[in-house]
Amino acid sequence: MPPESAPRSSPQIKICGLTRTDEAEACAAAGADAIGLVFYPPSPRSLNAAAAARITGVLPDRVCPVGVFVNPTYDRVMSIAVTAGLRAVQLHGQETPLLVKRLEASGLMVIKALFFNGQPDFTAAGRYAAASAYLVECVGGPLPGGNALAWNWSAAASLAMDLPVVLAGGLNPDNAAAAIADARPDAVDVSSGVEREPGRKDIDRVAALCRTVARARLERTPRPIFTPGGCRPLE
Repeated sequence: MPPESAPRSSPQIKICGLTRTDEAEACAAAGADAIGLVFYPPSPRSLNAAAAARITGVLPDRVCPVGVFVNPTYDRVMSIAVTAGLRAVQLHGQETPLLVKRLEASGLMVIKALFFNGQPDFTAAGRYAAASAYLVECVGGPLPGGNALAWNWSAAASLAMDLPVVLAGGLNPDNAAAAIADARPDAVDVSSGVEREPGRKDIDRVAALCRTVARARLERTPRPIFTPGGCRPLE
């Protein structure tokens, strides 16, 4: 990792779908900048707030805990965020721009998902201008999100030129370098690509992914999405 004073030239890394404290600690040690905790009951990676709090409690301050929700209410997000110790939320459904504004105003950093082949699509970024960043991926399979499906990552490059973008969908240690070269994102988000089964991370694959991403170089300085200052715990 570069010294704190040195500008970072590689994208940040979010490892999503953590379910165990030991694996969350290992992901942080491997170089993850953020970890994702899923609060969507149909997902095999879904947690309750108490289990998530045990995970966030072992993370170093530099690692941002992000809660992943699909079409939640404001009250549900805030209740879980306080109990679980979340600093940011990722909205992965058809949430309204008003919800994004309310959550940001309440002190949570909001990452809004936009979809290459679904709704809301990339053209909706302006409607969600209150969001701190945008996660971009394709849809397909039984659950919201990428379902480990690779897609035309270069389609996100124009969005990433102007806005803070987290690239997701089908990423793994073998293709992350090519995906970054195509999309030029500020961060990458990986879940099933570093798993040995849903919800259980293969730490060797996590470490390999982190090494690959750390070697990637963008033509511009990446926007820091997951920063201690930008991911403060709620008061």
